[in-house]
Amino acid sequence: MAQEMRFGVMQRGVFPWEEDMRARFHELMEQARILDKLGYDSLTTGSHFSTYPNREFMQIPYLCRVMSEAPNMRLNAGIVLLSLHNPLEVAENFAAMDVMSGGRMIFGCALGYRDVEYKAFGVRKGEGVARFEENLEAVKRLWTEEKVSMAGSHFELDEAVVSVPVQQVPHPPIWIGANVDNAVRRAARLGDCWYLNPHQKLETLTRQMDLYRAELDRLGKPFPQEVPIRREVFCARSHDQAVEIAAPYMKRQYDLYQAWGQNKAMAKGDQDITMDYHDLARDRFIVGDPDEVAEEMLRYHSVLGVNHIIMSVQGVGMPQAQVLDTFHLMAEEVFPKVQ
Repeated sequence: MAQEMRFGVMQRGVFPWEEDMRARFHELMEQARILDKLGYDSLTTGSHFSTYPNREFMQIPYLCRVMSEAPNMRLNAGIVLLSLHNPLEVAENFAAMDVMSGGRMIFGCALGYRDVEYKAFGVRKGEGVARFEENLEAVKRLWTEEKVSMAGSHFELDEAVVSVPVQQVPHPPIWIGANVDNAVRRAARLGDCWYLNPHQKLETLTRQMDLYRAELDRLGKPFPQEVPIRREVFCARSHDQAVEIAAPYMKRQYDLYQAWGQNKAMAKGDQDITMDYHDLARDRFIVGDPDEVAEEMLRYHSVLGVNHIIMSVQGVGMPQAQVLDTFHLMAEEVFPKVQ
């Protein structure tokens, strides 16, 4: 039996440098309370460091705070830049967060791609994949074994034990973000599911889903019950109104991704994110009136098999009122059509 479609929101929380972050924080908490009340399934926040020329809240303290504002929603760390961190610290933090949230954590992880972050954490880009794999092995073992002894390239666990055991058994779901083909295969091998990215076109994701399924078959692993995807989403009463409101903010967000070097981490043949809004949006964004948005979500479900759509709504600088309008319109008019 097919899994029911789930809907979440990526609280990206990226704001212009001059913004009052105390005011923006209170707005984000208001968003979380409203999403919880409207029956959304999950709340996601990402992880970037040194985000100039924009401001962004750090992932772990943010998730620890927002879990009390949205007591019914799953909390997705989407994503932890696992190559940059110490596995014992990561395992300890997320075990505690799983207990604090009542077993609502999702552990999303990937390599990361920004030079400023790799340099600041003392990691060479060429080490990223190896560090990711050994860190993930260590985190899984720390969550599932009584004591762990393991020598890594940059750490040594000597009968290490997490101070608070995870609540979910055997551990929080592990979603692996992946852009390029090798990373998609790695997600099949190491993760509970592939967390499909927001940047690639549907055509690219369709091709890569075939790779993912083939790798699962090779490994003798079943296709996951939960298949999440993140997409840029905006809904208004009419198509023209939705585009008029959302286009400037979404374009600004993708100009920021370009400045950060996101295009270099994308799949070959689908690396151009510098085009104008209309070309950028085609088969990449879900923007329109309720019927259009529902139809597009069903297309993603039909083509890719995804059943958890995580929506990035708030592009850089988008006012709170427009964000909340979309949250309500989606819950009241789009989700029933999709279900």
